[in-house]
Amino acid sequence: MSFRINTNVDALSAYSALAKTNKETSIAQLRIATGKRINSVADDTSGFQIGKSLEGKISVMKAAQGNVAGAKNLLSTAEGSLQSVNDLLVKVEGKLSDATNPTADRQAIADDIKSLATEIQSVLNSSKFNNTSLLTGSGDAKSGFTFQVGASYSDTMSLDFAQSILSGSSSGFNASLGNISSVAMASVTSSQTMTTLVANLATLKSEVASALGKIGNFSQRLDIREESLNVGISNGQATVSRIFDADMAMEQLNATRGSILGQAATAMVSQLNSAPQAVLSLFK
Repeated sequence: MSFRINTNVDALSAYSALAKTNKETSIAQLRIATGKRINSVADDTSGFQIGKSLEGKISVMKAAQGNVAGAKNLLSTAEGSLQSVNDLLVKVEGKLSDATNPTADRQAIADDIKSLATEIQSVLNSSKFNNTSLLTGSGDAKSGFTFQVGASYSDTMSLDFAQSILSGSSSGFNASLGNISSVAMASVTSSQTMTTLVANLATLKSEVASALGKIGNFSQRLDIREESLNVGISNGQATVSRIFDADMAMEQLNATRGSILGQAATAMVSQLNSAPQAVLSLFK
């Protein structure tokens, strides 16, 4: 034991060990209280930066997940309308077949066909999702509804299922539907005009089938994207948890160990602080 009393080196060393133990115990207790391994950037600077970057990506993927759900709902709305149009076209096909019967009331048949064509146009006009027209007009309906469906803002999908229906060509969907809408009794009695009407009907059915096929393909792709996003989000959250979340069992062990060491170190600081008093025996 040193007999120097001006600086109690042993007590200072014990005090340093006590301060270190108390700091480690405090960190362990804070982690237990918050459940977090990183409570300040100083706890793990690189881990904090990586974790926050991952949290940003997870946030983007969750937003994309909502976009995928919205896109699927949009496609379901359009599909329902197109299925209704397809059913009406089947009825028109039946009426055109009825018109080949010379004993039938062809005026009534022509009126029925016009009514069905009007209803088809009505279905197209009323097909909307959140007040956005899906099967009429221009803009997104024609060029494609673009959704972000991935982990980056550039990972998008354009749902251009309605392009053929919105075609402006003279032989396109609208032109064919217009010809059927203006059908008259003379049309269903003329074999030449009937041939044209049948061709128009075939165009309508073909383009509706094409749109439905695209909707099916887009729905399959969106299902794949949704599954991919689910996996990405799960993996990302697992990584963030590994970086930020505390191992509660280990931290409890550290806190208990620190508490015991702290008590022992406090006792030793007290003893070492009073140890220089032994020098007084030299003056007796």
